[in-house]
Amino acid sequence: MDSLNKVTGLVARILLFIGASILSVMMFLTMADVVLRYVFGSPVSGAYEMTQYMMAIVIPFGIVYCAHEKGHVSVDVLFDLLPKRIQGVFSCITSLIVIVLFILIAWQNVLFVHETYESGLTSAVLYIPSYPFVGTIALGFVALCLVLLADFLTILLETVSK
Repeated sequence: MDSLNKVTGLVARILLFIGASILSVMMFLTMADVVLRYVFGSPVSGAYEMTQYMMAIVIPFGIVYCAHEKGHVSVDVLFDLLPKRIQGVFSCITSLIVIVLFILIAWQNVLFVHETYESGLTSAVLYIPSYPFVGTIALGFVALCLVLLADFLTILLETVSK
């Protein structure tokens, strides 16, 4: 179990580094676009498209790290009043439902990568192919499924051991 948590932590940190780097590039691109537009009257051609594609990397990779660090918002008003064993059972059921949902999302994204590759879909201005960026979304959701699986197994082991 420890090795799975180490692997998911490593994957989450790598994706965080990539996402943060892309976010920095996106920030400087936007700044350059604004400065060039208002100072010289000549914006960066395709900056909007590049920003959209960069967001396809930043958001899924950030979600993976947030899930690994358990940074998502949760409301436990009534949940905390339940006995620990019932809390564990509900957590297991909820985690299992979430894993199934995100496995379906990841699977559909993998199919969509193939579909966008076959269609030859590109951006309108720069003609950048879309499938690599759809692939990063699929990669992010597959990594999220790995993190959620590790969380589920941890919760399940804690619940069974109680």
